[in-house]
Amino acid sequence: MCLRIDAGRPIAHIAAEAGLSRRCLAKWYARWRAHGENGLLDHSSRPATSPARTAEDIADLVEALRRQTKHGPARLAADLQRLHGVTVAPATVHRILVRRGLNRLRDLDPPTGELLREVIRYEHDRVGDLVHVDIKKLGRIPQGGGWRMHGVGTDAARASKHAGPGTGKVGYTYLHSALDDHSRLAYTEALDDERAVTAVAFWHRAVAFFAAHGITPIRRVLTDNGACYRSQTWGDALAATGTKHKRTRPYTPRTNGKVERYNGTLTREWTYVRDYTSEHERRVALADFLNYYNHDRPHAALGGKPPISRTSGSDYRVTFDQPPEPLDTFPQQLTIEDLVEPTS
Repeated sequence: MCLRIDAGRPIAHIAAEAGLSRRCLAKWYARWRAHGENGLLDHSSRPATSPARTAEDIADLVEALRRQTKHGPARLAADLQRLHGVTVAPATVHRILVRRGLNRLRDLDPPTGELLREVIRYEHDRVGDLVHVDIKKLGRIPQGGGWRMHGVGTDAARASKHAGPGTGKVGYTYLHSALDDHSRLAYTEALDDERAVTAVAFWHRAVAFFAAHGITPIRRVLTDNGACYRSQTWGDALAATGTKHKRTRPYTPRTNGKVERYNGTLTREWTYVRDYTSEHERRVALADFLNYYNHDRPHAALGGKPPISRTSGSDYRVTFDQPPEPLDTFPQQLTIEDLVEPTS
């Protein structure tokens, strides 16, 4: 159309043929004359200036309060009035949060209020290149079952809240888990504490488990900054297996995201999947979960295949007829036969 106007045809005639108003076509023709084809691209409808826009110093106050308190727009508006004598509508606060990328709490780091960096997903090319290790703390199940089985407010539930002989409560269970980054093959033990000697004993059993599946050597291990992982005992254990140690940034569990995600699966599909009558019953059932997770459960990141599909070892399966003993168990006493049994 612009070329036809340039050729001398009346703009009103061309606009009528195209079903446009003369004013609209004249606007686009002027843009084309000024900027060429780029002038025909849609422009932002945002005004060049916004006189009613909230002052930046007030927006800075909103941002500071959001990072500090994690409050929503309504409470932030009240905070501004109470602390600074500034009246701002909650809707305006919301617009400020959106403008500064602070409107979603999940994007803020809980301890610091800083914006989380974009998640960078990675996967090591070989099994054994990196193993993620973590500990998750659970309340133990009293003998006869806890409140999930009997209900809140029952005698059994009340008894489980008090430690001591005959009360049924025996403290906590610590889930020590190791997960291979490439294959997602996982190994977990439910142990009685998170001391360094316990973590080391678990590590050597995990190394034996991975070796039975062809994952050897383990070149690096990633842990958080727990006391057991900062100990000399743990460092010596890694030196013995030729494994380099890498720790996550403090207060940044997402850095160890694969094992954290596995912990979530463990919670949903083993920890609370049914009512257990005792802690022993739950620990023994852990073997069934591990075998299902490693050998049968489809994994989205593996194209719907189970972790065992990425390993080259024998088809060993875990058995916990008796839960592993965490105390005073040293590497030289451990054999893979204590942990796994071949399928028939």
